[in-house]
Amino acid sequence: MASLIMSPSTKQYLASSSLSQHSNHSRCRYKTTSLSFSSSSSSISLPQPQQGNNFIDFASPEAVRHLVGSLNRTEGLRFAVVVARFNEIVTRRLLEGAIETFTRYSVKEEDIDVVWVPGSFEVGVVAEKLGKSGNYNAVLCIGAVIRGDTSHYDAVANSAASGVLSAGLNSGA
Repeated sequence: MASLIMSPSTKQYLASSSLSQHSNHSRCRYKTTSLSFSSSSSSISLPQPQQGNNFIDFASPEAVRHLVGSLNRTEGLRFAVVVARFNEIVTRRLLEGAIETFTRYSVKEEDIDVVWVPGSFEVGVVAEKLGKSGNYNAVLCIGAVIRGDTSHYDAVANSAASGVLSAGLNSGA
């Protein structure tokens, strides 16, 4: 389980300065059609299906829009990572990968706080508290629930996922 909770200011920063939209419709061999939905501001262009050889080809990789995020200015951004100690053999390696990724994007180590919790069940509660604190631009949640012979896995995995989702919704991120 890994989830990223972002503050509204981080979402605005990413949307305004570093999210680019790549459209390859100009190289597409399909005709495009504009479809309107109930909102006047929503429209989408879809390729017209081409018939041949007893099948209809609706899309190709060139016809698909790609949204690519980029984080190239990290100064002033603070991050928290909530990590479950249970199954630490897994979560520690996930944490190491997260720290390496932060470093690759020029995030300074002093801008990252790591908070250890007993298990995946507690990750969401702590993530919500950190998210509501206003001290972090994003909270990363790391936990590992390993399936065993009992139904315990389902209960913990569902509760942990629900807790992380709830943290994101309740912290305003």
